[in-house]
Amino acid sequence: MQVRIGVQFVPKELVVETALTADEVERLLSDALASDGGVFVLEDSKAGRVVIPAAHVGYLEIAEDEGRSVGFGTTYT
Repeated sequence: MQVRIGVQFVPKELVVETALTADEVERLLSDALASDGGVFVLEDSKAGRVVIPAAHVGYLEIAEDEGRSVGFGTTYT
């Protein structure tokens, strides 16, 4: 799944591919926000990590993986 993260004072959003579910990503952010000075850590599909101070997360956009179409979307009948 793809997660887009908006960080305060950063003009470009971060895009992370992760194997986590949407609920797991939400829970990680919620737990980080609940702790004083919490850090939001998200592991990507390539064994990397994104670490952001939770208080500076502006938004999360979570997109479920969809089947990708091939071609130009023309249907022949």
